Amino acid sequence: MELELFSAGFFSALLAIVLIDLVLAGDNALIIGLVARNLPKDTQRSVIFWGTFGAIAIRALMAILVVYILDVPGFMLAGGIALVWIARKLLTPEENSAESHLVKGPATTFAGAIRTIVIADAVMGIDNVLAIGGAAHGSILLIVLGLAISVPIIVWGSQLVIRLVDRFPSVVLLGGAVLAWTGYSMVVREPLLTAWFEGHPATKLVAAILIFSISLAPWYSARMSDQMKPLVVILPAVLVWMLAFEVAASAWKLQVDYLLATQSGEYILEAVRWLGWLPLVATYLWLRERLELRRRHTARS
Repeated sequence: MELELFSAGFFSALLAIVLIDLVLAGDNALIIGLVARNLPKDTQRSVIFWGTFGAIAIRALMAILVVYILDVPGFMLAGGIALVWIARKLLTPEENSAESHLVKGPATTFAGAIRTIVIADAVMGIDNVLAIGGAAHGSILLIVLGLAISVPIIVWGSQLVIRLVDRFPSVVLLGGAVLAWTGYSMVVREPLLTAWFEGHPATKLVAAILIFSISLAPWYSARMSDQMKPLVVILPAVLVWMLAFEVAASAWKLQVDYLLATQSGEYILEAVRWLGWLPLVATYLWLRERLELRRRHTARS
């Protein structure tokens, strides 16, 4: 039922929307600021303006379509994966940077920055639209006010983020973590996977570590020694290996807990699960070493 204009319930809902904007619009401001941080100052202002315009336009469209979008099978999973890709792009070091130890954002053109912002806003705006829509109790006026209130929050917040990153470059990691967390929350809320995650609660932790390790890999890889860099590939690969066996055990109706195994096939599956990745890792490390030696030999030639 729609709220009566300027009633106590109306102002109560408006206050709730303001609080929601302060919390959720901050994500958009963070992403816009981080994407725009390496652009010239005059271009930054344009990116903030058009990025904010895009965020609001997308939210207005989503306010109409969100009920139908959420019914699309796999949408939440695809959105989560998209955010992981954006997080990696945001944290990827700039090629040939004089300060290669500091992570520089890849968006060096106006079009590239706007494209990244629009994709991130389209995915991250879902929670904002759902929250505002719920707080508005069907009031179109409150939904419009909620979208309008988020404009100054995003504009001011984006400018603040740019200043913070200029002074504290590691703030970029916060943006990657926000995207990774949002991506994880979308993946575990995917209707096609919800029942499976509920039946395998331990896999939520594995999925969280996997998503964060993949999303933040460019940031910590840039700070690792050459001897430690293989972990950037090995850690996610081992986690994917473990998740794959959970999925296979569910599909084949096998017991993957060694202490509860009753069939020879279950014992074999468990042994392969815990030990099978070792020769694969050894092969990867050997190939990596051979390729590195070949690269050095080519460079000397």
